[in-house]
Amino acid sequence: MSTMTRHCHKCGTVYALEGTAGRSEACERCNADLHVCLNCTQYDRSSAHQCRDRRAEPVFDKGSANFCEWFEFARREFKGAEKDAREQKARDDIKRLLGG
Repeated sequence: MSTMTRHCHKCGTVYALEGTAGRSEACERCNADLHVCLNCTQYDRSSAHQCRDRRAEPVFDKGSANFCEWFEFARREFKGAEKDAREQKARDDIKRLLGG
């Protein structure tokens, strides 16, 4: 059974502190910013500006720290290796289709 955690979007390191990550906080393992759209409950690739919160200002770099006051650290299951495998399979399929 998988566990829903608040973790780094890049490497999956669990954020164990209470409260929300601040703009200056970074992952202890990979040094990625934590107060980023990719870690937020409102992040949605299919929404306008990839955010479900209409009050939020548009953020163009979803993986860099920002000043969004509506940020809420998402609890979810880390799928880093699985996501990378899907991405690689998609790239291989495109290469095959395009004769590369």
